[in-house]
Amino acid sequence: MDLLDYLISGILHALPGLAVALSIFFIARGISAFSKRVLRRMARPGTLKWLTTETLQPTMRLTSLAIWLFALVMAYPYLPGSGTDAFKGLSVLLGLMISLGATSVIGQGAAGLILTYTRTLRVGEFVRVADYEGTVTEVGMFTTTIRTGLGEVLTLPNSMITGSVTKNYSRIVQGPGYVVDTVVTIGYDTPWRQVEAMLLEAARRTEGVLQEPQPQVFQTALSDFYPEYRLVAQAIPSEPRPRALLLSLLHANIQDVFNEFGVQIMSPHYLGDPEQPKWVPKDQWHAAPSKPENTA
Repeated sequence: MDLLDYLISGILHALPGLAVALSIFFIARGISAFSKRVLRRMARPGTLKWLTTETLQPTMRLTSLAIWLFALVMAYPYLPGSGTDAFKGLSVLLGLMISLGATSVIGQGAAGLILTYTRTLRVGEFVRVADYEGTVTEVGMFTTTIRTGLGEVLTLPNSMITGSVTKNYSRIVQGPGYVVDTVVTIGYDTPWRQVEAMLLEAARRTEGVLQEPQPQVFQTALSDFYPEYRLVAQAIPSEPRPRALLLSLLHANIQDVFNEFGVQIMSPHYLGDPEQPKWVPKDQWHAAPSKPENTA
């Protein structure tokens, strides 16, 4: 009877605190639902610049998490047994486990938030991170998933992305699509106008390379032995697998065009002075397939 009286009295004394704790949780639930509706309204175009479709979901999760953590802290003193030594010891143990084991998890989560709110990566963009390149399929809280041109699915830690240089081939293009580029080095005895025209012809023959905006050729370096030519074009948006195929077709067309016009693809190195100087006569400046510039 004494044990039964002890149990009943304990339950009756715990009921008021339990009622307060339940009330706090119900209020937190209502505030969380209300905050989601407010954030959805604020995410409409023209309201807040930083709150977009990409940042709406993580913002809602962070807001809900903050509300529930605050509710838990407020309700903790009213929970039955919260003042006992066993409850305090369990709280200390859980805090110690989180402190020791969640360091990397918190770091990955912080990196995920940085990627989300800075909008470094977006789903559907073609990027290169360190030695890996592919189309972004998912940007999560802890990892980012990309699919390579060979059909591989790579899961990269967010901390790795924030700690390395990321090349985004889709951000600077006009409309949807991505940038494709390649580099060739040809000797100084080949007219640069001819090399430029042949590279543009190879780009024109490659299915999947857009002609508007027009491909461009840049001379990015005048090295000791050869100039460096970089062909830059915009590709039609497609699945990630055809990008590797597109580069392969572009390289094949470059070889075909150079072979058709009798230009050797090579990067000569200096061994000695030739018997005849290696220069291009003016009458060969516009060797086929290049065309003379219009003169006024």
